[in-house]
Amino acid sequence: MLMLSRRGLLGAGAGLLALPAHAEARTIHGMTSGAFTAAYRQLVPVFERQTGNKVESAFGASMGAAPDAIPQRLARGEPADTVIVALDALERLMQQGHVRQGSRQDLVVSRIALAVRAGEPVPTMNTVDDLRRILLAAPSIAYSASASGVYYETELVQRLGIAAEVMPKSRRIYSERVGTVVARGDAALGLQQVSELQPIPGIAMIGPLPEPVQRATIFAAGICTRAQNPEGAMELLRFFRSAEAAPVIRATGLDPVG
Repeated sequence: MLMLSRRGLLGAGAGLLALPAHAEARTIHGMTSGAFTAAYRQLVPVFERQTGNKVESAFGASMGAAPDAIPQRLARGEPADTVIVALDALERLMQQGHVRQGSRQDLVVSRIALAVRAGEPVPTMNTVDDLRRILLAAPSIAYSASASGVYYETELVQRLGIAAEVMPKSRRIYSERVGTVVARGDAALGLQQVSELQPIPGIAMIGPLPEPVQRATIFAAGICTRAQNPEGAMELLRFFRSAEAAPVIRATGLDPVG
């Protein structure tokens, strides 16, 4: 059974003010973490054409100390009307005062996968034992510094009973896609969200983690406390949750919520 983030899916939009169908055309500053990036890059131009709004975008991890991680960007005061991050990270940003309480909008559910360099043998991974065997056999492993990597280093390898064997050959990747590291041969195996591995050329997907040890993570959005265009940001989030956006979201390896 898939393990969702600890609080499950909340009713999106609780406590938000009703807004007009199309806010006045103004620039919207959005920040998104990697899991939603592929869908975001495809959907934003459609939104801009339909509404006349302009979206200025920044990209980074949901968490961590990398300079381009979203919490670090917000701490520096970079402009942001809305952020899209893993749910746990969004809740921390609310606690820290960067995101408005009650502005949470659940967008997608994301799952974790493994990949190897293109041209290398692609092992079979149908069971937990297959996953354990693949991790033990890999000479080197790259994993994200964000949600999937936190799960890998703090829970997954412990549950598999192989932390002592695999962590010394595992490397946390900052400010770069894990798939890119694998594609250039700097790691034999990569672990990251499906939607972050899927667009990377030069790799071959092994597949999602087996369901008994899969971690399905909610990625959610919120309105920033220093937002200059909260109405435009809410219009953008409504579009991401629309029926029109859902096929694009699914095609990028995510499950839409809404």
